[in-house]
Amino acid sequence: MKPEISNLIEISRYYGLQKDYVIAGGGNTSYKNDDHLWIKASGINLGDIDENGFCILSRDQLNKIPKQRFSPDPAKREDEVKNALMNSRLDPNSGLRPSVETSLHNLFNYSYVVHTHSTLVNGLMCSNLAESKSLEIFGEEVLFVPYTDPGYILFVTVAEKINTYNKRFHRDPKIVLIQNHGVFVAADTTDEIKSIYQVIEQKLKATFPVFPESKEIDVSEKMAEILPAIRMLLSDGNLKVALAFNSSWIKPFIADEKSFREGIARPFNPDQMVYCLSEYLFIENREECEDVIEEAGKKIFDFRQRKGAMPKVLFIGQEGVIVAENSAVSVGYLKDMVNDFCQISTLSQNFGGPHPLSNEQAAFIENWEVENYRKKVSLGSKMLGRLENKTVIVTGAAQGFGAGIAEIIFQEGANVAVADLNKEKGEELVLKLNAKGTKNKACFVDVDVARAESVKNMVQQVVLRFGGLDVMISNAGILRAGSLDEMDQKTFEKMTQVNYTGYFLCAKYAQQIMKIQNKYKPDHFMDIIQINSKSGLKGSNKNFAYAGGKFGGIGLTQSFALELMPYCIKVNSICPGNFFDGPLWSDPEKGLFVQYLNAGKVPEAKTMEEVKAFYEAQVPAGRGCTPNDVAKAIFYAIEQLYETGQAIPVTGGQNMLK
Repeated sequence: MKPEISNLIEISRYYGLQKDYVIAGGGNTSYKNDDHLWIKASGINLGDIDENGFCILSRDQLNKIPKQRFSPDPAKREDEVKNALMNSRLDPNSGLRPSVETSLHNLFNYSYVVHTHSTLVNGLMCSNLAESKSLEIFGEEVLFVPYTDPGYILFVTVAEKINTYNKRFHRDPKIVLIQNHGVFVAADTTDEIKSIYQVIEQKLKATFPVFPESKEIDVSEKMAEILPAIRMLLSDGNLKVALAFNSSWIKPFIADEKSFREGIARPFNPDQMVYCLSEYLFIENREECEDVIEEAGKKIFDFRQRKGAMPKVLFIGQEGVIVAENSAVSVGYLKDMVNDFCQISTLSQNFGGPHPLSNEQAAFIENWEVENYRKKVSLGSKMLGRLENKTVIVTGAAQGFGAGIAEIIFQEGANVAVADLNKEKGEELVLKLNAKGTKNKACFVDVDVARAESVKNMVQQVVLRFGGLDVMISNAGILRAGSLDEMDQKTFEKMTQVNYTGYFLCAKYAQQIMKIQNKYKPDHFMDIIQINSKSGLKGSNKNFAYAGGKFGGIGLTQSFALELMPYCIKVNSICPGNFFDGPLWSDPEKGLFVQYLNAGKVPEAKTMEEVKAFYEAQVPAGRGCTPNDVAKAIFYAIEQLYETGQAIPVTGGQNMLK
């Protein structure tokens, strides 16, 4: 790799990982020599870009583009320009599409160009006094460009201004500020690029008496009740992911509708529109949640009738923001965008107040194929998993069966909450899942399933993170083997609390959210699934505390099923055989093989291996159960819509139904 390209990758990631400079597929970077230009391809994220994310173009071909004649019709013109850029690629088979701003990068007689949509810069660029304040703060050697529709017209405008600048200063500008857009910084080294950006930040922050703080604000329990309903109202056809949040930037604009209308009702820049659309809903905060949901429903319906699409951003008065999209990754981008444009509006007060895009300017961007393409690429391809966009909680998911189940479900497109007391292992699993780079996400939630408040908090946190709850998998369990003589009351009651009461609590708080979802989307089926055991189907010698809790669990399943099926909530138990390779059995210090060996449960066994061989011999399939075996039963329980209240054996033939 050329050192210049290595430097380009480094500076691209440097700014691409900072949300106050770049969000999602926004911004772009380039390097050029006499013959070629390397530029970030459209839709590629700067934060993790590598050498393959840059489109390489012939500068000779690029230099011919300004001499071509294009259609006066804006849509045809932009399509013609796009094709001219595509024809400038060295490798037409790469599948990469050059950034629409490629020709603009080619204008600068510097090796590197880094264009960002810096929030701080846009606080100035999206203000009423953008031009005069730019001159006052930075002086005449910084080039200011009034707002121009992005694309070829912007290129022509900037080219003319750079030409005029060059005649005056005998060099190209190193800083170009574009109204309602962002900033271009150009230099011959990436170190100088960073130095220039630091100076820009210092000078802008120096204009504030006190720079506003940035702080997350917790949303209330009310939002946790409103959110699942709104997620269902927005899930017309495809199931959506939704997120609720608040911050110090958002709070002033949700005080009342007047504050919203005057501050953030209209978009400020193209990036904002690409992801959030050009219009957002404000919902009055009424005393009753149902009244808030009713108003939201009416406004969502009206929006869809007018715009032919579902809204993506809803501001709930005095409560926070709800965003909804087709994936967990997408709603993450929406959250960043909302905080960004609320911050821009706040910062613009220092420069004469906010200056949003006009209706005509917004309409051009909204219908521009180039920006729609960028969004499509940056959000990635469609997931094809069996559980796409379903929100699933798996308790006891940090290790063992639970971890295996969580991983398989995640691979099928679900957003998974890994819920466990073991924070270290749980977060380790979440990192592993999220490192896969998929559109769905995993999160860790600390929970003690034996405590009502803990389970209630778990459900609430998951709802606020993903918008609702579609599948509750009650898997957490403990096992302490022992005879009647050996078992004490404290151990018996602890096992009952986790294995029996824990299932009750998971079902209790899950069904509350599921009933809300059913009310606003009656055809949406949901599931409560208990990971039971073969010990729930047949008594277990010197293991009565565990078997008793599991027998009781099937009784709960059958009873819950009768109560909840009218709400399209199916309740089933999965009864696996023994997961011999998991820590429950194989842990050399606390595993069941050791416990059973010490308890003498297997006659004549002298080693753990002999205990394991004894139990494997009990299985007609000749092996223990695996998470993959259990996952297939889980998929059956979820995908069929007609069966509930069942105890589904997955025992390799060890337990057969009569």
